[in-house]
Amino acid sequence: MEFILEFFQSQSSPIMQALYAGLFTWIMTAFGAALVFLFKTSNRKVLDMALGFTGGVMIAASFWSLIAPAIDAVEVQNELGQSSLPPFLPPAIGFFIGALFMFFIDKAIPHLHVFGKLDEAEGPKTDLKKTSLLVLAIAIHNIPEGLAVGIAFGALVIPEFANVYSLGAAVALGIGIGIQNFPEGFAVSMPVRRAGFSRKKSWIWGQLSAIVEPIFAVIGAALVILVWPILPYALSFAAGAMIFIVVEEVIPESQRGGNTDLATMGLIAGFIVMMSLDVALG
Repeated sequence: MEFILEFFQSQSSPIMQALYAGLFTWIMTAFGAALVFLFKTSNRKVLDMALGFTGGVMIAASFWSLIAPAIDAVEVQNELGQSSLPPFLPPAIGFFIGALFMFFIDKAIPHLHVFGKLDEAEGPKTDLKKTSLLVLAIAIHNIPEGLAVGIAFGALVIPEFANVYSLGAAVALGIGIGIQNFPEGFAVSMPVRRAGFSRKKSWIWGQLSAIVEPIFAVIGAALVILVWPILPYALSFAAGAMIFIVVEEVIPESQRGGNTDLATMGLIAGFIVMMSLDVALG
């Protein structure tokens, strides 16, 4: 882990740090999608456990890497006389707005969940094929993840919050998101392969779903740097958006195959991994 921290320390710009972290999460998705070259079929039990793992990482990241620092940031603002709000209020507001944002995105963009049938597509009516709808679903899923990573790195340049957020915590968040992106890439590329696409095209579609992460990582970092007082709201906004995705999509999808115990234990494992990363590096 030391060389990873040293690499990010060598980057003077938080925008570049956020970009590199976002690119890492994208690359991990591409690696996961590349499994389509090695396997002819996918085991539903493995996919359900992997989805559970994804949910566990996102839940743990939402608290350890986002909500808890947001509460600490409000307390710092209160100590500096920049705010007099209860420490829970800005995070609660940001959390709700983040969930509401994803609710509207969910309704505005046509998409299809990983194990859904074409007639189960959500959002506006469309003539898009199943492949495109599936990629859009994962891309929507990845928007709050990219924002979370970017906001974490953007927070590092704000002197007032020097004791609230550390480089290690931001790196831990990026690593955790990257790890859970690996099975996501596989979960997209294999259904595309089953639809009749070549392995190469299946891989392209699989990794394409994560292209939004480096983009939104840069947006998140720039937003916090430009308007730093919103940090508590921004951190909890990302958390609310991620929890919405977990409850609305990840957990239901992991449970619908009948492998409920495996999916649940996958979630527990994901939570422990993300919590451990954050505590160890943060």
